[in-house]
Amino acid sequence: MSKMETLFATRFETPIGPLRIVSSDKGLAFVELPHASGRGFAGWQKTHAPDARVVDRRTAHEDAIDQLLEYTEGARREFEIDLDLRATPFQRAVYGQVAKIGWGETLSYSDIAESIGRPTAVRAVGAANGANPIPLVIPCHRVIARGGALQGYAGGLELKARLLAMEQALPPAPVEQPRLF
Repeated sequence: MSKMETLFATRFETPIGPLRIVSSDKGLAFVELPHASGRGFAGWQKTHAPDARVVDRRTAHEDAIDQLLEYTEGARREFEIDLDLRATPFQRAVYGQVAKIGWGETLSYSDIAESIGRPTAVRAVGAANGANPIPLVIPCHRVIARGGALQGYAGGLELKARLLAMEQALPPAPVEQPRLF
C-alpha cells in the first residue's frame, strides 16, 4: 500500500494581495493568486493529488514566502525555489519556455508556440499558460498577445497589468505633446 501524500499549505499577505501556496516534499506545487479565476486549488488537487492530506503549515514555506514577498515588493527578479510541477508533457514544454522569459520582457503566445516547435498550437499554448499551477515563479503574466494586448490571466487582467508595470515590461503610453501654436 502506498503512503498517503501530505501537502503543506499556507496563506500570507503580499503587496498584490493574499497568496495561498501549497508544496510537497519535492517543492512548491501550487500558487493561488488573489481573486483567482478558474478551478483553484480544489481543482488542481482533484487532478494532481486526489488522495493527498493537506496540512496548514507555514514553516514548510519560509523560503518560498520570502522569495514571493521579495518579488511582489519589486526586490527579486528570479526565483530559487524547488518546484513540484505536475503537468502534461505539452504543458511542461510551454512552462519551460515561459520560465525563460526574463524580468521586464514579454513574449507572445505565438512566440511560445514557435519556440516549442508547434507554431499552430497558439490556442493550446494559451490554455496551458492559463493552467499554470505556479504563477509568478513561472511568469505566465509575461505572455501577451502578438499585438501587445493583455489577454487572460488567472489573477485577472488588472493584476497582469500591475505585474508587468512593476517589471516595466509594458510599452510606455504615448505622451501627449503640448501644442506650440
